[in-house]
Amino acid sequence: MSTVYLITAVVLIVGAFMLLYRALAGPTVYDTILATNAIGTKTIVFVILLGYISGRTEFIDMAIIYALITFITTIAILKYIEKGRLD
Repeated sequence: MSTVYLITAVVLIVGAFMLLYRALAGPTVYDTILATNAIGTKTIVFVILLGYISGRTEFIDMAIIYALITFITTIAILKYIEKGRLD
């Protein structure tokens, strides 16, 4: 089973680097935001995978908090781009 976890972790990391390229080379700001949000999602899955492998359930709590922070940040950035302010 550890081979499956290792392959999953490698696929997540490779996917994150591909998204990093899209975030840096995105032609529009929306491509950059979408890639950054997808990197956040892959990070959440990776943290949950690490928590499952190590048997530490507090990693799931950390992943949930990170998901909430990523979601709020994405909404704030999109609102700022659309209206030019956050209020």
